[in-house]
Amino acid sequence: MRYYEKRCGSVSVENSVREIVWNKVAADPSLAAKLLRLHYHDCFVRGCDGSILLDPTQNTTTEKTAGPNRSISGYEVIDEIKTKLEADCPGIVSCADIVALAARDAVSFQFRRDAWPVFTGRKDGRVSRDSEVGGNLPSANANFTTLLSQFGSKGLNLIDLVTLSGAHTIGMSRCALVARRLYNFTGVGDADPSLDATYAQTLRNLCPNPVNPSTPLEMDPKSSFTFDSNYYRILNQHKGLFVSDAALLTNRQSAKITKVLENPKVFFDQFAQSMVHMGAIEVLTNGQGEVRRNCRVVNGH
Repeated sequence: MRYYEKRCGSVSVENSVREIVWNKVAADPSLAAKLLRLHYHDCFVRGCDGSILLDPTQNTTTEKTAGPNRSISGYEVIDEIKTKLEADCPGIVSCADIVALAARDAVSFQFRRDAWPVFTGRKDGRVSRDSEVGGNLPSANANFTTLLSQFGSKGLNLIDLVTLSGAHTIGMSRCALVARRLYNFTGVGDADPSLDATYAQTLRNLCPNPVNPSTPLEMDPKSSFTFDSNYYRILNQHKGLFVSDAALLTNRQSAKITKVLENPKVFFDQFAQSMVHMGAIEVLTNGQGEVRRNCRVVNGH
């Protein structure tokens, strides 16, 4: 939080990031979910090291080119922040820290105050591999056992898993990710029985068969731009959009936590703690990594 105070003199890194992000989110509220997702997708592959920002080159693919990351956006906001900070405090502020701060500020705009503290001092990684994304990034189709083990491998516990799933309270998905749940869950043209039948019909109306994979869908219907605890309320009505949402109800302990998190204050407090945990996954510090001058390329290239 104070890492840059003595390194950038009178320039407040946090204020600079906040100003740009709040202006962007005010103009386009969908950015809040996009920047939060960018941070999450960065941290689960090689830790919070900005590796997701590296562009592919002629001979290499990077995390950006992997299937689950092709729908990631918000990169241009990170570039704009980086350009401003390079002008004000050159060579000091890492892209990894910018991603973490931008995610926090994007969600915080709604509240006009910091929704969680961001510890700074991460360095940027020099490696980004397409092949590492699939195994590390939890999937929307994952069951409870897989989710718990993937979160556990990053040092996150059951409470973090259930709480960070609440990020689905904002943002959009696409019909492609739920087609199997609606039309062919076990391979015999059936729907997922764990999905509320009325909601399943609503989704089939929005995503008629044959499914147009790119049709947008709200993850938290009628509340997809508002960061709130509504996700848990609809989850407990069996209206979670993804298999990975419904999976949280298949374990007794986890299901109990979803009930507790229906309380907005409890959810906000716990989300803040879990975001601090996520923001610390495998961070590069003390001589590891570098501070990229351009977030899209490693230094020296």
